[in-house]
Amino acid sequence: MKREDLSQAAASSVSRREFTTQRGILAAGSVLAGAAIPAVHAAEDNTIRLALIGCGGRGSGAVANALTVPNGNARLVAMADVFKPRLEASLRTLAREFGAAVDVSQDRQFLGFDAYRKAIDCLRPGDVALLTTHAGFRPVHLEYAVQKGVNVFMEKSFAPDPAGIQRIIRAGEAAEKKNLKIAAGLMCRHSPARQALIQRIRDGALGQIQLIRAYRMDAGGGLPPRKGDDSELMWQIRRAPWFLWGSSGRFIGLMVHQIDECCWIKDAWPVSVHGVGGRIANSPDCSENHDSYSIEYTFADGTKAMVVGRYIPNCYNQFATFVHGTKCAAQFSGDIHAPTVHTYRDQRIAPDNIDWNYGYKADKTWSTRFRGAESPWQEEWNVLLAAIRNDRPHNEAKRAAYSDLASIMGRAAVHTGKVITWDEAMASTFQFCPYIDTLNENSPPPIMPDAQGRYAPPVPGASKEI
Repeated sequence: MKREDLSQAAASSVSRREFTTQRGILAAGSVLAGAAIPAVHAAEDNTIRLALIGCGGRGSGAVANALTVPNGNARLVAMADVFKPRLEASLRTLAREFGAAVDVSQDRQFLGFDAYRKAIDCLRPGDVALLTTHAGFRPVHLEYAVQKGVNVFMEKSFAPDPAGIQRIIRAGEAAEKKNLKIAAGLMCRHSPARQALIQRIRDGALGQIQLIRAYRMDAGGGLPPRKGDDSELMWQIRRAPWFLWGSSGRFIGLMVHQIDECCWIKDAWPVSVHGVGGRIANSPDCSENHDSYSIEYTFADGTKAMVVGRYIPNCYNQFATFVHGTKCAAQFSGDIHAPTVHTYRDQRIAPDNIDWNYGYKADKTWSTRFRGAESPWQEEWNVLLAAIRNDRPHNEAKRAAYSDLASIMGRAAVHTGKVITWDEAMASTFQFCPYIDTLNENSPPPIMPDAQGRYAPPVPGASKEI
């Protein structure tokens, strides 16, 4: 994967879908006829209209997946962002890629902090709002989409703090009552390779699970002091992965997938967590993030999950999840979420010790095949649109919120130096930005830098996040 400095990479989901490398795939669907203001109507009643809220690489990639669903008959009709150049760049790329399936006229391009409302208002029941802004805004946007009675695809992560997670859960419950479909961007749950290994685990092929190990370690990067014409607030929003209030921070943005994998493997949620972490000496990073996280999750039966995130250059790198049972071990996932799925004869993790392999062979082309056979990014959209078409239950909000809460517990354990329990996290009302619902371009930023342009990182023993 091409990795530029992490501030840019994280903002574009670190090429999560490698959207700009994908060419020549046109969406199936009917042609939209005339448009009202701001609503549009389709020549065929079964067109599923899409509104994109958050037009970065992550959102653009989600639209690409939606428009590539076989016989999906979907069409992008509205877009919203707080940054005009980002919206315009996304629209140009999507229109070039998908032609008539992208029908976003000027009157359906919305800018500003209330743009999400205007974009969602373009939809009808049965349509889909794509909520792909940073996590700080997700609960607000989800609540409005559910209120308006539209289906939702929401990207990870889902909220930066326990108060936001509670809102996601409540919105999911409201959606359930309205028979709305909600898909969440923890795409590995839709990987056929991982589903096959999960079935083998459930059937006892590994024996009793005793230990899970998940790693995401890479060169990382840092945030420089603020420069340019952006206000302090807009500077932070542009670089949200470097701020806890905006995106949950770098650790959760990168590791929520693998923490979700740990919980999926155990088919349970952790009862407690503790961890350690910090920053390298004389770190030039001005952000709130730590660059090392080592976390131990404990489940009700005593099983442990070890989760390690480390973002320091010139060090050993690894991106994988492993499972150890009483009978043998397995690899659950690989680099860049590749479906590197196999079991071993015993506990030794080595290529010559594999006794079952799903069939995927790791190679350097995985990052350019996100839309290839069994791509989990594509599979999650195939499932969502099929659920809408066939009116099947599909609501991942609660499960996604719980996985995110488990991630928040781990981050909080490192940042506070405390043991965090599931019950404490579920009961917590802590939030980083109490005025997130009314935030606008004139609002004060939730955090301010010191005289050197540095934002104070959490201090174990003193900070609070639960």
